[in-house]
Amino acid sequence: MESGKIIKGSLATVVLQLLENNGPMYGYEMTRAVKDGSGDKMKITEAALYPTLHKLEESGLLETEARTVDGRVRKYYQLTRKGKTESKKQLASLQEMIISLQQILNHRLQNG
Repeated sequence: MESGKIIKGSLATVVLQLLENNGPMYGYEMTRAVKDGSGDKMKITEAALYPTLHKLEESGLLETEARTVDGRVRKYYQLTRKGKTESKKQLASLQEMIISLQQILNHRLQNG
């Protein structure tokens, strides 16, 4: 398994949590935050990020705002009230999954 990629099923949770922790962000900013935050060990490709952002927006979890920065229009994403609630739920679920995976990986069968 390639350690540089985020597990596809956790990408929505990562995006929601980034926005929860940092407020409005644009796409490239999110890819940099993951790369920098993981010490270059994980990354999100734009090909994976933007479909996820669009799905979250369609689900009512994100809203967007266009801002002009240095003469360029950037689309900023932010959590809706529903998105903040979902962010907490998904983070708790991901943390439970990580604990379960650790238990599975450390499990030793009883001889007998």
